[in-house]
Amino acid sequence: MWFWSITFYQSLSHVSFFYVKKWCWLYPPTPNIIEPKKPGDSYTVADDHGVEITFDKVPETVISLQPSNTEILFELGVGHKVIGVTDYDKWREEVQNIEKVSDTINVNLERVIELNPDVRFAYTMGGEEQVEQLESTGLKVFVTQSASSIEDVYGDIGQIAQVMGIEDKGKKLVEKIKDQFAAIKEKTDQIKQKKKVYFEIAPAPDIWSIGSGTFQQELIEATGVENIYADQQGWFSITEEDLINRNPDAIITTVYYAENPAEEIKSRLGWEPVIAIKNGNVYELNADILDRPGPRIAEAVVLIAKNDLSEII
Repeated sequence: MWFWSITFYQSLSHVSFFYVKKWCWLYPPTPNIIEPKKPGDSYTVADDHGVEITFDKVPETVISLQPSNTEILFELGVGHKVIGVTDYDKWREEVQNIEKVSDTINVNLERVIELNPDVRFAYTMGGEEQVEQLESTGLKVFVTQSASSIEDVYGDIGQIAQVMGIEDKGKKLVEKIKDQFAAIKEKTDQIKQKKKVYFEIAPAPDIWSIGSGTFQQELIEATGVENIYADQQGWFSITEEDLINRNPDAIITTVYYAENPAEEIKSRLGWEPVIAIKNGNVYELNADILDRPGPRIAEAVVLIAKNDLSEII
């Protein structure tokens, strides 16, 4: 599943924001107000490995080894504290000037030690070996679990906010995202007939898709369409014959490392009878938004809907 790890962490060089009038009101700006703990206060936060980490003060320097965590830090208003990120961190112009210390799989441990951050945010998708290497340095390592649901994303936001001493702001960000989803649901509840969608995360010849037990599945459901592989679990390989038999109305691809992935799908031999192919409903969408479990998950739903995949009014 090496390709899925890379796909999951991938970040495009440019992010499009969707200023369609009917959606703009869903994204009010996050107030840039930081509410730190009082100086001298110590506090303890448990990470997803069950390790309790005590902080004698609010962290002033941070290394983030997962792009979604970096996005959360910036959305919480503490992006200025980030001194190290991965090669795939692209969102927010300020990130471009932050030193790259990892490709999300391999970490430059020597440089991380030299930077000596107050805390390093690691992620289980990077592998247990990476986490063990980081912990062996003696510096604080806070591990978040690979998110498999929207609730997991909310949990990541809450934990990171706790670590950064701004728990109240974390709660406000979660409520903001929940409000966005509630506003979207008001519209998707009006859909009379749901379209069937196929979501591709790795191209031919080894084609992979997503099913239940993934946050992408929940995003698809929130859009008011049906994933043709909702009866499967996690991330998995598919056969072309099975895809053709399931006959989706639309196809989404977040593959970024193949040239013109949407056109490649349209040209696949034997796929001509598929409704999505016949009607030209094949969409290459921004992997950073759809495959990244961070603060832009509601924007991912709008992105799917904006590409004619649902009948949202």
